[in-house]
Parts: sequence; C-alpha cells; structure tokens
Amino acid sequence: NLSAGESTFLVEMSEAASILNNASDRSLILLDEIGRGTATFDGLSIAWSIIEYLHETDGLNARTLFATHYHELSSLENLLARVENHYVTVKEFDDEIVFLRSIAKGTGNKSYGIHVARMAGLPTVVIQRALDILNHHIDNSSTKIKGLPPTDMSTVLKSEKAQNKIRKALNQLDVNNMTPIEALQTLNALKNDFNI
Repeated sequence: NLSAGESTFLVEMSEAASILNNASDRSLILLDEIGRGTATFDGLSIAWSIIEYLHETDGLNARTLFATHYHELSSLENLLARVENHYVTVKEFDDEIVFLRSIAKGTGNKSYGIHVARMAGLPTVVIQRALDILNHHIDNSSTKIKGLPPTDMSTVLKSEKAQNKIRKALNQLDVNNMTPIEALQTLNALKNDFNI
C-alpha cells in the first residue's frame, strides 16, 4: 500500500470504511486503536464518531469490540445505552507491571505504553526521557508539547555508558574464586575507576 502512494492512516481509514459500509446485524466487528495514526483530536473525533455510528445506525446491531487508548471514549458508556467499558487487568510492583491477561468491567485508569516500550528493549535513556515528559504533561494537564522539562542528554548518556561498563566489569568477576580481601579490593578499585 505504501508503494502505491497510500499512507498507513489512509489504509486504516479505507479498512474502517469497508467495515462500516458492509456491516450488518450478523457482523462481529473488531476495531483496534482506530484514529491513532493522525493528530490526537482528529483521531479521537473519528473514533468517537465511529462508535456512535455503530451504536445508532438502525438495523446494524453488530457485536463490536473496540480497543482504544483514548480514555475520553470511556464517557460514551454513560451516553450510549449498549456501550460497556472493559479493561485488561494489571498488577503493579513499584516500577514493574504484570499483565494479568484477564478482562474486568469498568475503565482503565492509565496506559502502560512506556512500560511496554521498556519490556521491548528501548534504550534506558529514551525510557527515562519519556517518563520525564509524561510526568510533565500529567503535572501540567497539557496536551500541547511546549515548555518541556530540560534534559541534558549527554549527562544521561554518560551515566548509561558508565552503568554498562560497571555491569560488564562485574560480570567478568569470578566471585566464587575470590577471597574476601580480593573482593573488597576489587570493589574499591571499581569505585575509584567509576568515581562512585
């Protein structure tokens, strides 16, 4: 599709159009993250409108699962009689999460995209910066990217490189064959080498 000049969002909208134009009362419709390929308010508006269309079109009555991270859409449960909210349950342990792979009735209270990005292996510096930006937006309840907290990426990168060097040095130690004195001397040398 891309080589034919169609953007990923155009493909998404074409598929959504096909679904809506061909749906019947015998359809099972599965929609995942509709509207996420464009600006936030454009996408939210499209997703909201699609839900209303599926709910309000006479004779349609298709069973529909609509997965989204637009938390604003959860208010439709109070506006449309047949809409129900459900969420995937999660257990949090400090900075770690476990997806429990079960569904509960109600609305999710947050997204876990940054946690998933960490699980996928994005560099630590990217994850930390994303958390800083997220916290800034939460604190300021802003959807505009302005006045972001400053970052000194070089400092963060240096810190990450130092951590990797320390990790490598520790992994090379044969602690089972070291005397207590050798272990203390090695630890002291590592502290001096890395200015800890």
